[in-house]
Amino acid sequence: MRITRRLEFDAGHRIPDHASQCRHLHGHRYALEITLSGGVIDAAGQPVNGMVMDFADVKAVAKTHIVDVWDHAFLAYRGDRAVIDFLASMPGHKTVVLDCVPTAENLAREAFRILDPLYRDAYGNQLRLERVRLFETPNCWADALREDAAD
Repeated sequence: MRITRRLEFDAGHRIPDHASQCRHLHGHRYALEITLSGGVIDAAGQPVNGMVMDFADVKAVAKTHIVDVWDHAFLAYRGDRAVIDFLASMPGHKTVVLDCVPTAENLAREAFRILDPLYRDAYGNQLRLERVRLFETPNCWADALREDAAD
């Protein structure tokens, strides 16, 4: 069985080598979808009976480790020194420095890397992360899939 939980956050970024508008500082209303697979729990009288994972728990993990960290932050590539130095000049600015260029593809892959061990068999029902889908706009998204990740 598969389940999906969607969360949203706002963040800024830039793609330094982009040939068009995205090379400029800008932001997005991102949507993050977390898809998990696992067995449906058969535990009469237990709060998780009939679930793969409680959607509130799916949200709590993703919120703590991705949304709260990235929301209203500027997601900056470590190699983009001009932006890193500029943001450092603003005391208290929320900046997340990444080892990758913050494209939708790389952000989805990074979210998968962070979340994968946190969901793994959390309920004893062979639970595992299958997909992280990151919407950069309502019409553009990237999927990081289990089959693309090293198990």
